[in-house]
Amino acid sequence: MLVRAGRFRLYAAVTEGSFRRYATYRMATAAGVFTNTVFGLILAYTYLALWDERPGLGGYDQSQALTYVWLGQALLTVMALMGGGFEGELIERIRTGDIAVDLYRPADLQLWWLAADVGRASFQLVGRGIVPMVFGALVFDLTLPPDVLGWLAFLVAAVLGVAVSFAIRFLVALSAFWLMDGAGVTQVAMLAGTFFSGMLLPLNVFPGALGEFARALPWSALLQMPADVFLGERSGTALLRTYAFQIGWAVALLAVGRLLQAVATRRVVVQGG
Repeated sequence: MLVRAGRFRLYAAVTEGSFRRYATYRMATAAGVFTNTVFGLILAYTYLALWDERPGLGGYDQSQALTYVWLGQALLTVMALMGGGFEGELIERIRTGDIAVDLYRPADLQLWWLAADVGRASFQLVGRGIVPMVFGALVFDLTLPPDVLGWLAFLVAAVLGVAVSFAIRFLVALSAFWLMDGAGVTQVAMLAGTFFSGMLLPLNVFPGALGEFARALPWSALLQMPADVFLGERSGTALLRTYAFQIGWAVALLAVGRLLQAVATRRVVVQGG
């Protein structure tokens, strides 16, 4: 029991340290808020033109479409859809061999980086997510959750989205054990995440089999599903299915990550011996 409590305090400290680390880059945060807001405006007026021509596109009215835009800007760095997470640092540690020190520590590698990523995501939500969303709500007529339960449902979906995002990026980082350079895999994962998360356009807009395929991939858990929960499109049984989808992908991808971590650890031990 004491060991578990000690490990919990360790990972809590890692989360807090990661939050503080990102909080020190104040100018970068301010620049990021400005950039997200400008791109939010560009996308918002693009969506206005598109929805003027195609009202009800993807099952969204114009207000919902605009809300989707600003949610995307709020969650962009939270979900690390275009990079900026832990994976670059972990890949570099694998490339240089410093990962051997990490693997011999009395702490689980996956849980360590998960705790660090939770701290990062928490700061990005507060530091770069809230301001663009508030700005969008002041300038445009957005569709907001009508009550506290709606906000809580969205928060749960966002947390599960972070878990799926971490699991994907952890696998990307572990690929460096075999490729020695994770740049290519990172770029492919970033492009796939940008397209299949719904960052460019809501996945509901994708036609036929492409839409079904995109919504079945884990990236849809990062933006499309939290956005639908925020917009009230998922409630009751549909909300539970959304959570089950996110949890299922998180558990499956984290399990694969643990398997690859175990294989990589044995490889390091053998080489070290």
